[in-house]
Amino acid sequence: MVLFSTFSTFGTVSAAAGTEPFDASSLSSWGDWFVGTPLRLVLTALVGLVVLVLLRRMIKSVTDHLASGSLMDRRGLRNLAATGVGTAVLQTNPLAAARRAQRARTIGSVLRSTATLVVGAIVVLMMLDEVGVNIMPLVASAGVAGVALGFGAQSLVKDFLSGMFMLFEDQYGVGDTITVGDVSGTVEAVALRITKVRDSSGTLWYVRNGEILRVGNRTQGWARATVEVGLAVDADLEQARAALTRAGARLTADPVLSTYLQETPRVVGIETLSAAGVTLNIEVRTNPSMQWDVARALREAVRTELSEAGLALAAE
Repeated sequence: MVLFSTFSTFGTVSAAAGTEPFDASSLSSWGDWFVGTPLRLVLTALVGLVVLVLLRRMIKSVTDHLASGSLMDRRGLRNLAATGVGTAVLQTNPLAAARRAQRARTIGSVLRSTATLVVGAIVVLMMLDEVGVNIMPLVASAGVAGVALGFGAQSLVKDFLSGMFMLFEDQYGVGDTITVGDVSGTVEAVALRITKVRDSSGTLWYVRNGEILRVGNRTQGWARATVEVGLAVDADLEQARAALTRAGARLTADPVLSTYLQETPRVVGIETLSAAGVTLNIEVRTNPSMQWDVARALREAVRTELSEAGLALAAE
């Protein structure tokens, strides 16, 4: 009864205004009413929903390709990535794959949230404008609120912006060994606001991205394993060089460790010279994060060769 009385009143007002009155018992009147504002509201919501679904699918597709390492712009490489050979090639570096996957997931999450917020805000404003609400005060209020929020949460915004740049620039990732300020350790997680670093004692450090001014990454691109060998001051240097060279050859012949080497180990020469003894260095360039394993194996090989050559280490 209330509904019919409302539409009867609406019909009376329409007749007074010179338009056709609304007849609640007429299907055509209901159709004419629905074709107006309600239909436009429904279409606005549907279009916004379709756009949001398409955007989220596109973002998911791009981030999935980034996470898996497959390429989208060249058909031949894309087909190769779908084969067993391509999959094996993409998984040759587990640390790089893990860093790429996490970076892609983080960026995808940010983009999906941003798309939902932007599309949702636009749809709501369009629907409010459709029903006759003046949206200009809302837009102005949102602008003022955004400025106030930006001033009030400058540190939070700084953390997020720094996290975005770190992800895009790939400064470090999961599994990397880094030094940030007074903290040195292995990266366990990279988020937009904080980075989790586990040091050698097992302590998990939460570092705000906005406070990171410089980062030392010891496991990106390549690394160098260096072993210092202290000998007695009267040691035969030529014999010592030959022993260190044989130690490097022993390392190169190792079927496992040789896969981590990017060059042949070389004896650098005399690094220090004093009354206490002579220090020679042997070094080799390795794959990222493998320099410690290679250095330990190289020390064992050096000790064996020096012992067989009858050369003694300098007394401390």
